[in-house]
Amino acid sequence: MMKVMIFLVLGFVILGAACAFAQQAGQAAEPSSSWNKGLIAVGMGLAVGLGALGTGIAQARIGAAGLGSAVEKPEALGLALIFLLLPETLVIFGLVIAFILLGKL
Repeated sequence: MMKVMIFLVLGFVILGAACAFAQQAGQAAEPSSSWNKGLIAVGMGLAVGLGALGTGIAQARIGAAGLGSAVEKPEALGLALIFLLLPETLVIFGLVIAFILLGKL
């Protein structure tokens, strides 16, 4: 299931890039065209959505392992919480990219 999702996302990204670069060499793209705005919106969604998906998968595994180690050794709970919060930066980076792209709309 995960491989299918990765191939779909890569396919959409490649398709979007091919359409964006398929313009003729002498013509410049209009910055306000609806096609460019659509691609920017898709990029914003991919940045936040894939970042959140990756964070969720990572936190599920880290949380289970961290609580398992905290049961055996209670002083390891603080370290487990720090490791649980580290993947959250991926979503923050995705939101920063989305806000940067929002400025280009």
